Amino acid sequence: MLISLNWVNSLLTPGDVTPEEFDRVMTVAGFPIEGAESVGAGDTQFDIEVTSNRGDCLSHLGVAREIAAATDRSIARPEAPEALLKTASAGAAGDESGVDNRTPEVCPRFTARLIRGVKVGPSPAWLVDRLEAVGQRSINNIVDASNYVLMELGNPSHAFDLNTLAERRVVVRYAEKGETLVTLDEQKCELRATDLVVADAQKPVSLAGVIGGLETGVTEKTTDILLELATWDPVTIRTAARRLRITTDACHRFERIVDPASIDFAAARLAGLIVQLAGGAIVDGFIDEGAGAKPAETIELRAQRCRDIIGVNIRSEMMVDLLRGLEIPAELNGDRDTLVCSRPSHRPDLTREIDLIEEVARANGYDEIPIDDRISLEIAHPQETEVAERELGAALAGMGFYETITFSFVTKKEGDAFLPKGRRLLHVDEERRKGAPFLRPSVWPSLMHCRRVNQDAGVRVETGVRLFEFGSGYSEEDKPGRQSGESRTLSMLMDAPDSQQSLRQMRGVIETAARRLGGDAVDIQIKPGKPRSAAEDADASAEILLEQKSVGTMALINRKTLERFGLDEPVVVGELALDALLDLYPPRTNVEPLPSFPSIERDLSLVVDESTPWSDIAGVVESQDLDKQVGLVFVGTYRGKQVGVGKKSVTLRIRFQDPDRTLRHEEVDPQIESLVGALKKRVSAEIRGA
Repeated sequence: MLISLNWVNSLLTPGDVTPEEFDRVMTVAGFPIEGAESVGAGDTQFDIEVTSNRGDCLSHLGVAREIAAATDRSIARPEAPEALLKTASAGAAGDESGVDNRTPEVCPRFTARLIRGVKVGPSPAWLVDRLEAVGQRSINNIVDASNYVLMELGNPSHAFDLNTLAERRVVVRYAEKGETLVTLDEQKCELRATDLVVADAQKPVSLAGVIGGLETGVTEKTTDILLELATWDPVTIRTAARRLRITTDACHRFERIVDPASIDFAAARLAGLIVQLAGGAIVDGFIDEGAGAKPAETIELRAQRCRDIIGVNIRSEMMVDLLRGLEIPAELNGDRDTLVCSRPSHRPDLTREIDLIEEVARANGYDEIPIDDRISLEIAHPQETEVAERELGAALAGMGFYETITFSFVTKKEGDAFLPKGRRLLHVDEERRKGAPFLRPSVWPSLMHCRRVNQDAGVRVETGVRLFEFGSGYSEEDKPGRQSGESRTLSMLMDAPDSQQSLRQMRGVIETAARRLGGDAVDIQIKPGKPRSAAEDADASAEILLEQKSVGTMALINRKTLERFGLDEPVVVGELALDALLDLYPPRTNVEPLPSFPSIERDLSLVVDESTPWSDIAGVVESQDLDKQVGLVFVGTYRGKQVGVGKKSVTLRIRFQDPDRTLRHEEVDPQIESLVGALKKRVSAEIRGA
């Protein structure tokens, strides 16, 4: 914001702030100086940074208030006609015009004063100089007076040519479909039903809180004006301004809240200034549509709490003086060493005790806060679980997966599809979640949404889209006295153009991930199981066991659920309890010297039923406790006419070795024969080709 030092000094007693003092005081008060330059006759223009929560400082009076509080100066407030300040009814103004505020929820207060017989013309030199000192261009005496009060007090206003308003009245309403407005800068705006406007009896004449209309603006022909000062809902103003790409000094302030209690003085000040500059007569009374002033909120400040947080031993009485200097009413409750403060209407940012503590620290001076020459820091090494999670993510990325971060909310239909039996969804009573007010029972529906977005965007990956996420699912028991729960999981989704092949690939991904964290000795099994939820294919679901404990599931998603999520191609999903996976880390490895003697390897190709899992075959081999056996490896699976319908050929490799000598085939043959007999008996295996 651009500030004139001479202007600020005119609002202070004594008004002798130097450029150097202004720079220092404002910087210490939390308003950094972004630039300074000499303007006019002995004036300095400062560009100060004002944070979005300090709309009260978007004026010379607000800046003067900060200077006064920091330097023991007093405020020299501008003057307004006493008679106007005492007016409390519509009077003749209400007979000649009218205001219909149909949207009090977004226009808390709208006031209008009438001035007859003005003469529009150039502004005097002093007014032109003041406006130029803050980068404003002089237009005419009416508009310049409005801009002057805006920069002085922070209150935007708008002057309508009263004789151009249909029925000489205004209506505050939302725009209707098809309505347009040509603004003061001659831009034609296509209005929407969400745009708030000030209209006359026929059409919009101003985009509320943003910019006025060209047709009803003040011109050299204007003689009677309707002077508007109001306050608006910040979000409504910001939405319209951003959509139409309009930026004005008025909307910049309304977006940061204009104090409704300041309107009366600002309106009187502006009306008196217009009569001084342009002549005319102010019509008795003024029109006021909107809610009255709210009672001041009370905030308690514990003095000792303030001292503890700031780290400075400030007396309670001193805290009272510092807050009063900022025009924050404060009284000391001596019995409890507590300050009882009333939030001034110009400081809507003050809502909690900590806000007042910050004001005390700021007014007392940040340079008064002690600084230690040395700070002791304890360097925390990454937790082992964090390292394990990064390792797991790297392993999945290496297998072509992309990590996602998705929302935890779903619709009821989406959530029900993935809800485990005996559980129910958790509903969130939140206005912003009307469309999807339920917490997801699993990360899978979120991954399905992500996959659909990629599908709609035409994303193509040679190996298919693969997604994973470290996330949580939420649900509760579906019974009286129900207990809610959160489950942290590693959830994965893969395209499944060939369902059986994709299931085997997901199995490989799961086994690789587990062994990346726990080493090759990790006992992980995947066995056919019942679907956990309605979304899973009943004929393609499996349970995941880690060290003989159930830790998750994998499955194909059924066609009905795919259609619900708008997916054209099948997908396979997997989900594992994240804590169980991370507990495997670090990998357990055994280091042994390289063998001195060669090994003997034997491959067996077994024809078994399609339903026979590898774990059953491996279990038979391990149960035989073969002498000198040092390894068992799964080689591959073959399906085809040669092995018959409902059958598959599983090839395994067994390795034998003696650390002290070279084994002979004659020592291995009997063990292989014994193993083949056990396999025939326990898994109904036949040797392929025999």
